[in-house]
Amino acid sequence: MKKRWVLLGLVCFGAGLLAGRSIKEREHVSPEKALKSIRDMLSEKFTVSGSWIYMKPRDFNKNGLNYTIYHGGVTKRSNKQDTPYEFYVDAHTGTILEFFPSHIENV
Repeated sequence: MKKRWVLLGLVCFGAGLLAGRSIKEREHVSPEKALKSIRDMLSEKFTVSGSWIYMKPRDFNKNGLNYTIYHGGVTKRSNKQDTPYEFYVDAHTGTILEFFPSHIENV
């Protein structure tokens, strides 16, 4: 009888761990999904010739509000020239918080 209770306890513990991990994973939009969404949206306005995104979210403060963000970038192709831009996207909603030209130093 005790073995059944121990086994039942272990099964419930395992199910709780799996459920907790599943919920934790759903808290963030995947970086791939965020990047695809941004590329698709920007492709309607101009030609996107490249893109990248950091896979690990980080903390960001804007106007006194704290966000968890992904940092990424796209390259705009126009008149045979590439212009790089960067963005910060909210990791929870996929909303672009900032979009700005990259600061590339000529070396």
